Amino acid sequence: MARILIAGCGDVGATLGQDLNSAGHEVWGLKRHPADLPPGIRPLAADLTDPATLNALPPDLDAVVYSAAATGFSEAAYQAAYVTGVHNLLEALREAGQQPHQMLFASSTSVYAQHQGEWVDEDSPAEAESFSGRCIRVGERLMWDSPWPAVAVRFGGIYGPGRTRLIDSVRAGTAARPAGPPLYTNRIHRDDCARVLEHLLFLLGPAPLYLAVDDDPAPLGEVLSWLATQLGVPEPPLAAHPPLKPGAGIGDPALRMRASKRCRNARLRASGFQFRYPSYRDGYAALLRLAD
Repeated sequence: MARILIAGCGDVGATLGQDLNSAGHEVWGLKRHPADLPPGIRPLAADLTDPATLNALPPDLDAVVYSAAATGFSEAAYQAAYVTGVHNLLEALREAGQQPHQMLFASSTSVYAQHQGEWVDEDSPAEAESFSGRCIRVGERLMWDSPWPAVAVRFGGIYGPGRTRLIDSVRAGTAARPAGPPLYTNRIHRDDCARVLEHLLFLLGPAPLYLAVDDDPAPLGEVLSWLATQLGVPEPPLAAHPPLKPGAGIGDPALRMRASKRCRNARLRASGFQFRYPSYRDGYAALLRLAD
């Protein structure tokens, strides 16, 4: 049985915590207001941006999963979640004399600047100039530079229960298919996010970096049309968009849905991971069945 801390225990962290608890592990969920954590996860009230609240971490931790998310789309919020919070937690672990065997950092494919439909993998340059990409890369580096073995997991767009924005927009008739060249999107179901983290926690000799996306980097227009067919509503109309400005970052609000790249999950697949939802069709079909 392993003793595992999930720092920033939100939706994905809580799903992971329940899975780990079911497998017999002892799990703590750290968040500012942990009263809403599901059974099986020990609540730990703390604020990653306030070092004074991190002086009572559980002792003898075997692993730490950092899965905090920014509270808003601003540079201050990303700095707090992915830089300050990481630094404070690592310092608290050092001061407590902790010796975890594994550290995991929930990162994002938004660190990549590619937006012309290029294929990217773990060896591709990650040079996004947006504040979001820069802050997340700093968090990755802090983890890798820590005294303990660390793995960064760059997740694509997460969907699942409670994350149905795309379905809702198609159903409401507010979605639009982008005109022009395919705008490739990468995604992963929330349950597979948790399963990836659990898989890597106990993988012998993991690589320092994995891309965690499903098998199907699909054009957004294709996804929207497929959802419309499943919902029995009209296909979303085409909507043109202006060209990207030189140097524009995918973290900019107006551009977040226009970033176009295709992420490879070959390294994750080669490690033995099997997706429950290998395509958006599998994952969204399951969500639609839940809604019936």
